[in-house]
Amino acid sequence: MKTRKIPMRMCLGCGEIKPKKELIRIVRSKEGEISLDLTGKKPGRGAYLCRNPECLKKARKTKRVERAFACTINDELYDRMEVELADG
Repeated sequence: MKTRKIPMRMCLGCGEIKPKKELIRIVRSKEGEISLDLTGKKPGRGAYLCRNPECLKKARKTKRVERAFACTINDELYDRMEVELADG
């Protein structure tokens, strides 16, 4: 029986490579709107974070999310992502 390949992605916060299902996707739509994609199905450019709030703090401090999407992200968007991460 053939085993399926598990897609792996790197967390922007800690830099660890983990299975895609264990990570949360951050997506930038064509309009430039950035949001958390808890389903992993939204269209647009994606980047991944662990479900750990510390990884979001590290990514925020080092501006890795901004680098991944080549745009500036305001503080209220980071705050909203922290709340969504805590709820999800």
